[in-house]
Amino acid sequence: MQNIPGRAPDAPQPPGVPDVSVVVAVYNTMPYLTRCLTSLVRQTIGTGRIEIVAVDDGSDDGSGAELERFARLHPDVLTVVHQANSGGPAAPSNRALGLARGRYVLFVGADDHLGPEALERMVAAADRLGSDIVLGRMVGVNGRWVSQAVYGESRDEVTLYASALPWALSNTKLFRRSLIEEHGLRFPEDLPVLSDQPFTLEACFRAGRITVLADYDYYFAVRRDDETNATVSFRALDRLAGTRRLFELTRRLAEPGRGREWIHQRHFTWEVARLIGAEFLDLGADEQRQVCEGVGALHRAYASPYALKKLSAEQRLLLRLADAGHLAALKGVLACAAAGGPPVVVDAERAYAGYPCFRDPGLGLPDAWFDITEASRGRFAEQEFTPALTRLTGTGAEAGLEIVAHSSLAGLADFGPGTVRAETTLERGGERVVKSYAATVAADADGDGSVVRCTLPLSELFPHKDAPWERWSVRLVASALGESPHVPLAPLPTETRVPRPRRHRMRPYDVGVATPGTSELRITVRRLPVRELLRARA
Repeated sequence: MQNIPGRAPDAPQPPGVPDVSVVVAVYNTMPYLTRCLTSLVRQTIGTGRIEIVAVDDGSDDGSGAELERFARLHPDVLTVVHQANSGGPAAPSNRALGLARGRYVLFVGADDHLGPEALERMVAAADRLGSDIVLGRMVGVNGRWVSQAVYGESRDEVTLYASALPWALSNTKLFRRSLIEEHGLRFPEDLPVLSDQPFTLEACFRAGRITVLADYDYYFAVRRDDETNATVSFRALDRLAGTRRLFELTRRLAEPGRGREWIHQRHFTWEVARLIGAEFLDLGADEQRQVCEGVGALHRAYASPYALKKLSAEQRLLLRLADAGHLAALKGVLACAAAGGPPVVVDAERAYAGYPCFRDPGLGLPDAWFDITEASRGRFAEQEFTPALTRLTGTGAEAGLEIVAHSSLAGLADFGPGTVRAETTLERGGERVVKSYAATVAADADGDGSVVRCTLPLSELFPHKDAPWERWSVRLVASALGESPHVPLAPLPTETRVPRPRRHRMRPYDVGVATPGTSELRITVRRLPVRELLRARA
């Protein structure tokens, strides 16, 4: 990338040359087009300093008539060109760009609109700093998601290599027109979608200074109610072609190294990941085959650990399957994910995603492709237990304390038997004994997470009537993959009584909660003195 300082101020322009040419490519954007054009003619910079060049790309919804209506109202501002439909925004954008006369060019989607002060602020910043490109903060409307990473703060200068700029490659920016003409930048007309991104990416490589303005809502990106925006709809094969072009352009213009891989990371995270997302299953068989082959080729040519860093383990697996040509396995992974995700297979202190193709003898895929140990350890250690039910059950030798708890971790049972147990601590005088009891784990039928059940036999905890344990406590201990969260249970009712055991003639015990000098809350059972028994019976 060239390292050119901010440009000197432009030479004085002949009379009548506007500061900004606003380019609008239009195709069936009613009723959004009306607000778009209204926001342009009401800019505080004044209509004397701007021109609007709108190219109607064969609209049949009244967009062409609306352009003509605005042209009659603002003949000195708006130029309208009508042409047969070209199949994408690139051709009308190029035609409008060929007619532009302004010192700067701003591209606006015909379904989007600007904040009133947008052009005035952006032109002032570009003139003051000598910027070739200015990004004004873009916000989404009607549920349109727009990454805000690059708009964290206003910055006089950013680069592709040391900012979130690669995550903002739409053409909805202010460009110095001399930069565009000097390098012959145009939109690739063979790309029905994503044609703005190669244009913007190359402009960013060629620019001397790129400025970010985050002090105002400059651009409002609108999601149409019917979701027919070119940038919102899927169109897998067209997106594959555009994504391939982005990788090729990056390799051509960026020096090898971490900077290039940073831009590749953006391409894999935003473009490639979408191609092998849930929408892949809705494609026809031939499209699935072509996308699988294309994504596999991109993985072979451009993947590196850093470029794939932001992808999930599942996305990295899908890329490997595409690279290996395992289309059926790829579809199986996506179907499994859509059905709730794979079980966790624990083997020799490692965790694996148990997709249908895991250890399929017909495929012979490496276990490492499915290894999710590190991620599973984190999820396992962060789970929370909440008591859902605690009650005393049975009498005599069958008397016990039943505990039902809820774990926030779905699929806890997948970690194997013995993963969760109830750990009791018994105390008498200076003696202290710890016992462990098995717990069962099942999926929570009423919601997310898992259910843990265990019953603690009081006859084992208090076997002797003459010298019973004075106090005991219980907590759940979960252990897997080297992580062992010791999770105390939350408070319980304190007025519950253990039924009188007939065979041992034990005294009743009181169930409650103790806080043993820490933040932990523990279930406790305390032997009731005779005087408390008499008072309770009275």
